[in-house]
Amino acid sequence: MITVTVLHPGTMGAAITAELVASGHEALSVTKGRSENTWLRGREAGATAYDSLAEALSRSAVVLSVCPPQAAEDVAAAVAAHGFAGVYADVNAISPQRVRHIADEIRPGSAVVDGALFGQPPGEGRATRLYLAGADSAVDLVASLFTESALHVCRVGDTPGSASALKMAFASYQKAARTLAGIAHALADAHGVGDQLTAEAEIMISAILSDPEYLPSVAARAWRWAPEMEEVAATLHAADLPTDMAEATARVLAFWEQDKDQYDLTVVHTLSQLRSGRSTWTGPDNKQGPGR
Repeated sequence: MITVTVLHPGTMGAAITAELVASGHEALSVTKGRSENTWLRGREAGATAYDSLAEALSRSAVVLSVCPPQAAEDVAAAVAAHGFAGVYADVNAISPQRVRHIADEIRPGSAVVDGALFGQPPGEGRATRLYLAGADSAVDLVASLFTESALHVCRVGDTPGSASALKMAFASYQKAARTLAGIAHALADAHGVGDQLTAEAEIMISAILSDPEYLPSVAARAWRWAPEMEEVAATLHAADLPTDMAEATARVLAFWEQDKDQYDLTVVHTLSQLRSGRSTWTGPDNKQGPGR
């Protein structure tokens, strides 16, 4: 049995806590400064509540930080202030840069594992993927907490930040795509063509993120797509809807301007163009866009 402090159990943290307890480990939560809902979630998941963070840490070999992204550094600083000497696993949706900053703050007392969660909270027939990066011994310890649980562990290297980079890459598509869907449906609704938009979407190819081989064809057509996105922005503006994402798409497409109608491009070249720092986007008012 390994004792783990979970900071602080929201919906995801409570589900992870329940998986820890079901796997035979002891889970601790800290009530001081937390809401009643947080305390109740931890108790219902089987955690033992401690009022003192210092006492919980003194009993724990592992700390799991599962909190809103904006609170990640504060949680890490509170743990570091008590000289915690175990394994600190940050599984929050934060940037690789912030993970490395947290690792610098936690060390040298403890080992830091970078984690990224994919999927809904585990349990009730749902499996969640937990990607881990860090020193082998520390990753092994965290991975051992979830053997035969609904939290499936995957390794992505020994450098803290790698797991979070994967999360950021996935979220950059997943969250933006859902937001774009909201804008698209709002625009269609404003013009009374919502049902037709849904019907068209049903026959679309959906495996976009899982098939990067199609990206060179996007680059080859970007010179036509960028002006089209400017037209989209104008249409959104007329409907009193946000234009930011359409304008940003036009700006990104302009990074591929020099690849006009070149359908023999490689994926490597296509991706490298996005890191080139050269955008030719002029914006809807014909002024040079900011590029990068």
